[in-house]
Amino acid sequence: MRDCDPPVSRDQSSMLCSLRFAVRHETRYRYNVPVVLGPHLLRLTPRPEYAMRARTLVVRPEPVEQRDEEDAFGNPITRVVFGDAATHVLSIESRFELDTEVSEAAKVTSSERLPLPRPFADPLGAYRPLQNDADDGVAAFAHAVAAEVGYAPVAFVEHLCRTIHQRAQKQIRPSGEAQSAAQTLATWHGACRDFTVLYLAAARSLGLPARFCSGYQAAADTPDGRHYLHAWAEVFVPGVGWRGWDPTHGIPVTDGHIALAAATDQAGTMPVVGGYSFVGPSLTSTLDFDLEIRTTAR
Repeated sequence: MRDCDPPVSRDQSSMLCSLRFAVRHETRYRYNVPVVLGPHLLRLTPRPEYAMRARTLVVRPEPVEQRDEEDAFGNPITRVVFGDAATHVLSIESRFELDTEVSEAAKVTSSERLPLPRPFADPLGAYRPLQNDADDGVAAFAHAVAAEVGYAPVAFVEHLCRTIHQRAQKQIRPSGEAQSAAQTLATWHGACRDFTVLYLAAARSLGLPARFCSGYQAAADTPDGRHYLHAWAEVFVPGVGWRGWDPTHGIPVTDGHIALAAATDQAGTMPVVGGYSFVGPSLTSTLDFDLEIRTTAR
């Protein structure tokens, strides 16, 4: 599931802003014939930078093995292994309560100018594209945006966020992979994951390491009134570090966002990954979810 919740109504850049989140997220897979579930990987636990107050994760059918780990990107993950009994339903309910807190960031600058050269020994190389990965149209778009702010990295990442937001024609698409950056640039139609991929491609084309981030946002103002998983970008600016930007809404990531996972691409942030086996010529499966997010200011 991927879609776009809007920002909270208050000024998210205000000083000493903080929120208490209470989240209940249940995912249900239903199968028309019995299936035997294979091992699953769950990315439903918030990243460790938050002040966690309570946490439960209930999986049905009950796994025979369940263990918490950390992946190569520093994301908390849960691995579950099931027995041999067949089932028609897989239900995963995640609940947690945590606090977020972001003080007003000091004004920062970088002496660098875009595009940044690729270092010979690059510890952030996984977050940069290979030389032949950049799309010419996306690169031209990135250069045009950068030129409007004098190719200054800090100004560029903010201006890129606002530019995509101003041109974006947002739509709800609860499932499926993100579009390519070139496709989103050509149509300006998409969901939050599509605008995130475009943001990443534009930033990377100018040498900035960037990663795909998946999680929750505080408010919901979608046509159906529901919360959805949300996606945004994080960019590493020399002299500044990692900063989050939400191009769907044109805002910096603050206390109104909770990150579950950050990785090089969308695939590395999927909340539920796993398989199953069954006997018979065909199978039909359905996916539905309930996501409740309550916030209070602290």
